[in-house]
Amino acid sequence: MTALPEGYELTADQSRIDAKAAHAYLARSYWSPGVALDLIERALANSLCVAVFHDGEQIAFARVISDKATFAWLADVHVLEEHRGKGISKAMVAALLAHPELQGLRRWALSTLDAHELYRGFGWDTPAYPERLMERMAPGAHAPPVVQA
Repeated sequence: MTALPEGYELTADQSRIDAKAAHAYLARSYWSPGVALDLIERALANSLCVAVFHDGEQIAFARVISDKATFAWLADVHVLEEHRGKGISKAMVAALLAHPELQGLRRWALSTLDAHELYRGFGWDTPAYPERLMERMAPGAHAPPVVQA
């Protein structure tokens, strides 16, 4: 496992994960702008999560969605800007890859705009058969409802 700098603590204890702290970042991220807190709370409740704390504050978060038998999707990996460059995202990814409930999976997947090198360091690569991959998007599915005046 990747070591964290002194003063940082990684936890996989779901009861310690702060959904509001995760939401504060995710609501301003490029992948889930404006996402509602209740949606984040539901997502966290149905995922394996890790978080990193510094001085009692949650400063980083990541989660995995998985059937725990064949497939896992790594999602919502983030570190607050002032804590970046310290190996925190590497420690979270390493902890999730080592999680006992996620061993022996055939495939892991993720989507990223700008962290390809981070994930390549853990064995991710461009899909061998991208022509086999498809997605079904629902733009605006998580947007707040429009209030009629």
